[in-house]
Amino acid sequence: MNSLNPDSFCVPYLNSSCKKPSHAYTASVLIYVLLSFISVITVSLNLLVIISISHFRQLHTPTNLLLLSLAVSDLLVGFLLMPVEIFYIKACWFLGDTVCTLYYIVDYVITSASVATMVLISLDRYIAICYPLHYPSKVTKRTVQVYVCLCWLCSVIYRIVLLHDHLKNPGRSISCFGECVVVISNIAGIIDMVFTFIIPITVIIVLYLRVFVVALTQARALRSQIAAQHSGGVTVKKREMKAARTLGIVVVVFLICFCPYFFPSLSGEDTSVDASSVAVEIWLTHFNSCLNPLIYVFFYPWFRKSMKLILTMQILKPGSRDFKIL
Repeated sequence: MNSLNPDSFCVPYLNSSCKKPSHAYTASVLIYVLLSFISVITVSLNLLVIISISHFRQLHTPTNLLLLSLAVSDLLVGFLLMPVEIFYIKACWFLGDTVCTLYYIVDYVITSASVATMVLISLDRYIAICYPLHYPSKVTKRTVQVYVCLCWLCSVIYRIVLLHDHLKNPGRSISCFGECVVVISNIAGIIDMVFTFIIPITVIIVLYLRVFVVALTQARALRSQIAAQHSGGVTVKKREMKAARTLGIVVVVFLICFCPYFFPSLSGEDTSVDASSVAVEIWLTHFNSCLNPLIYVFFYPWFRKSMKLILTMQILKPGSRDFKIL
């Protein structure tokens, strides 16, 4: 069979060679253009988020440090993961089994860190709304930095443990030369689903339900106590609730994008992830990294203002770090 159609194989005349990914020319062009556009937008917008929060002192808040961690993971998705998957839509994998395994470890580490950051964001809003008097002392920039570092460190350790079989024997899931595939057994998939999806999502939902119950109670109380001495408190509450609503939208979008990926584990099947795959569930999880900064554009005035200052190069002016953004 190989000798009849040598050009359709990754390595012609090699019996163990995989077939090249086959897509119609028009479909391939459309896929390349669409996915490349998503990748560029993802990198550009998340880079703007990172520069904004890092540069302007007024944005150095605990909540924004969590958004910074999320933006870093989203930037890595757009800069590292998306280009590889775009390139291998119509190409074979020639980087070796070890690089293939490391690629998936990086992929899973980024995903785990994003999920853990989502939990921290929910916890941050929970404390800010439910325990506002204790928030400044409990949630400091130093505390958030420590927890963010722990998130990334635990994500690395967790993924190495979960994929240790693939690290010991790179290419164990590969059936032919020229592909990069990692097959996660149903048991490992269920464990992964529990620790990176079910438990975090349960925590997120419980915290946000509590946030909105408390917010409704406080709103009723504030409406009956609108006096001059409490006007400052009302402003703070409104600002905190607006942040909670915006981050709630981020969490809901995250759920919509990540749910389909775990369907194989829910149905009792092994999870197969292919670097050259354009499967909807894989790209939907990556598309979440593009949607997050778009949400900030629509709901955060400070992000729109900082974007304008960055794109007009005003951040190069002396003292620009102290510009009023909020």
